[in-house]
Amino acid sequence: MAQRMMRLGLSVANQGYHYAAWRLPESPPDNGLCLEHYLNCARIAERGKMDFLFFADQAAVRNTDDPRIRRDMEQGHIKLEPTLLCAALAAVTEHVGFVMTASTSYSHPYALARRLASIDHISNGRAAWNLVTSTSVDEARNFNQQGPDSSASRHERAAEFLTVMRGLWDSWDDDAFMRDKASGQYFDRDKFHFLEHQGAHFKVRGPLDTARPPQGSLPIVTAGTSANSQDFAAEHADLLYSAQPTLPLAQEYYASVKQRIAAHGRAPDALRVMTGIMPVIGRTEEEARAKFQRAQDLLDPRVGHGMLLINHFPDLSRLPLDAPVPDLTMTDHHNTPGRDASFTLTMMERARREKMTIRDLLAAVSAGFWHLGVIGSPDMVADTMEQWFSEGAADGFIIQPPWLPGSADDVVELVIPELQRRGLFRTEYEGSTLRENLGLPWIPSRYTMPGAA
Repeated sequence: MAQRMMRLGLSVANQGYHYAAWRLPESPPDNGLCLEHYLNCARIAERGKMDFLFFADQAAVRNTDDPRIRRDMEQGHIKLEPTLLCAALAAVTEHVGFVMTASTSYSHPYALARRLASIDHISNGRAAWNLVTSTSVDEARNFNQQGPDSSASRHERAAEFLTVMRGLWDSWDDDAFMRDKASGQYFDRDKFHFLEHQGAHFKVRGPLDTARPPQGSLPIVTAGTSANSQDFAAEHADLLYSAQPTLPLAQEYYASVKQRIAAHGRAPDALRVMTGIMPVIGRTEEEARAKFQRAQDLLDPRVGHGMLLINHFPDLSRLPLDAPVPDLTMTDHHNTPGRDASFTLTMMERARREKMTIRDLLAAVSAGFWHLGVIGSPDMVADTMEQWFSEGAADGFIIQPPWLPGSADDVVELVIPELQRRGLFRTEYEGSTLRENLGLPWIPSRYTMPGAA
C-alpha cells in the first residue's frame, strides 16, 4: 500500500497573516494590488511542489463602523478579485493549483460556472472553488441585504447552487466537439444537454457556453465548524479548511467530519481535512523567535484592542497595558451568525493559564495565530505537522505565512525538504491536474455514466 501523503497549500493574503507584516521594511505596501507579488508567491509554491495557492475573499471592507476598531491601521482591505487574479497566474505557471473563493449567497451559478470552467481551461485543469455562504454583515449590505441569512437558509441555497454548477459543467460530453472541417460539423448535437433546472432558488436552462472543464468537475473546498457546515462538507466537498488551534480540538473536529462523511455514503478519504497553520521558521528556535519579535515590535496596541472587539471580548482599552487580564466573560458570540467561537475561547483559556497582561493579550491576538501557530526550527515545525497528520487531526495543511514572500520561502527552503526526507510529502507532482495531484478521482459526466438516460 502506498504511503499516505500530506497535502499542502499556500494561503496568499496580501502581505501575510501577521497584522504588522505590511510594516516590515522589505514589504512593499502595495503588494495587495501587485500582480508580480502574487506571481512570486505562485513561483515559490510551485518550487516547493505545493498543491495549490488559496485565495480567501469577501466582497466588503469590514468592521469600519466602530471607531474603536482601527481598521485604518491594518493591511488587507484592498485586494484583487481572486478569479481574475488566478486567470492571470494560471497563464504563467505549470503545476500549482488555484483555489478561488466565491460566495453562493451573492453570485449566480451560470455566471460562476462559466468563469471557473474558463479558468480550468486556461490552467489546463488546475482550478478549484472555495465555496462560501458569506456571514459578514458588511458584505450583505453590498448586495441589497441588511444582514446574512440564517445558516440553514444559506446552506440550502448553497446545495442547490452547487447542483446547478455541476449540472452546467456537464453541459457537453467530453467528446462533443468534432470540429470536422471536411464535413463542416463542429459538434455532435447528441452530446450536449439542456439542464432545465427549476428549484427553490434558481431556474437555469443551460447549456453552458464553454466545454466541459478539463477536470470534469472542479474540486470543491469548504470551511466551517457549525453542524450545517460539517454536514455540507461531508456530503459535497473534496477539501475542508479546518481552523482548529489545538491538537485535541482538531482531533475532535476531524473525527466529527469523518463520521459525517460515512453517514453520506462516502469513503473517509473522499474529503481531505486541511488545517490552517501559521509557521514562523528559523534555522534555530532562537532565530525564529527573533524573526517573530521583529514583527511584534511593529504592532500598535490599538490594532489589538480592535481585534479583541471583533472577536467578542469586552472592551479592555481603559485598562493599563501592564495590568493582568481580568477574568473575561465572552459577549454574545454564539448567537452571532457565522461566528466561530473556538479562537475566542482558546485565547481566553490561554490568557488565564499564562497569567497574561493586557499587553501580552494584545500581542497574541495581533500576531495572526487564528489557527495553529508554531514558532521554531524546521524540525520543530515538521514535528508538529507530522504529529497532527499521523494522530487524526489533519490530512494536510494550508500554510498561512505571517509575512510574504519571506515566510513562504522559509517553508519551501527549510520545512518541505524535512517533510520529504520523512516520506510525508511528494518530491515531484504526480499529475497535470489539481485533482490528480490531490489524489482525487476523475468525475465522469452524469450523461455518460452507466444507466444515464
